[in-house]
Amino acid sequence: MAGVLFASIEKNLQTQFILAEPGDTITIPEGLHLIRGTLSIEGKSDLVIRGKSIDQSILSFSNQDEGAQGISITNSINITLEGFTVQDTKGDAIKIQYTDGIIFRHVKAEWTGGPKKTNGAYGLYPVQCQNVLIENSVSIGASDAGIYVGQSNNIVVRYNTAYDNVAGIEIENSNNAEVYENHSYHNTGGILIFDLPDLVQKKGGNIRVFNNLVESNNLFNFAPPGNIVGKVIPGTGVLILACSNVHVYQNTILNNKSVGTGVVSYFMTEETIKDSLYNPYTADVHIYNNTFDRSPGLPELGYDIGKLLAVKYGRNTPDIIYDGMQDPENSAGLCIQNNDDARFTDLDIEHNFEEWYSPFISNFSEDMSPHNCGREHPLTSSVK
Repeated sequence: MAGVLFASIEKNLQTQFILAEPGDTITIPEGLHLIRGTLSIEGKSDLVIRGKSIDQSILSFSNQDEGAQGISITNSINITLEGFTVQDTKGDAIKIQYTDGIIFRHVKAEWTGGPKKTNGAYGLYPVQCQNVLIENSVSIGASDAGIYVGQSNNIVVRYNTAYDNVAGIEIENSNNAEVYENHSYHNTGGILIFDLPDLVQKKGGNIRVFNNLVESNNLFNFAPPGNIVGKVIPGTGVLILACSNVHVYQNTILNNKSVGTGVVSYFMTEETIKDSLYNPYTADVHIYNNTFDRSPGLPELGYDIGKLLAVKYGRNTPDIIYDGMQDPENSAGLCIQNNDDARFTDLDIEHNFEEWYSPFISNFSEDMSPHNCGREHPLTSSVK
């Protein structure tokens, strides 16, 4: 690798970003480049930012003293990022906002000092965007989500690797998302599908999560205090929170010690809901044709849900856990089919608990038959 390059490359790149015209390609040279401030792009179209390769063109923000993001792109159209790495930003590694058409391809975001709460929140972070593609990319060490798409529409997340994050991959308050053939491992939670209150885009849906390998997501939760992902119990494979119209199928979900796949309402967070337009329930969730496996062992005992599961099930926590809080205004419920003898429990929190984790001795249902919808499910993606 070429030697360390200093301020001249930062000035040069920012100047090219400012002066870029439609159709331009901006090259990040080979080498480890120390960058001290956020590199910003505003109001550009049809722009490619390309490095030599993911391992050869590296922007290091380890001594960042201006701004929080590494790269910030706003109000743009058709931007492609490929073949480079962003390291050790104070905040988010690459944040894209209000952009129609964004491609991440062979891009890495990482914090090189290991998992810790002082790492930036998000690695690859498009929010309030349209037509998002993230492929063949990597995120390591984010204190919230490594690969995150929020309040966006028309999304494909494929062929990526995420590890050592709190959440490996997260889709939040977004519509029309395909998440497939990713490897999410050694995170606190592997893949999260969330709808949260107090956001501009209120409701997500039409989410497909398939053909992913989600394994050994047993990392301690290092989210800073106050982050909603701080409530995710270590040992979570796939978690669906307050969403509807979600299909999870043909995934391999292995050795996540607490929850293989969870389907829960926002009530499980015990947070006050102040957003009058927010729907905290789940509905129309389909879990089918997945492979679950988990070696016997206790769930994470530092969380109340982990203690509850340990008391109820010992070392044999069920693979699929449902809180029972079906949307009263949506008759489409939870459908579970053909998951290789997966074990199931319905916590029925509405009737069992004043607080969802207490008392520990309650009548849970392990009968999946009410959730066998008897409908044909798609076996392949609509994405070509």
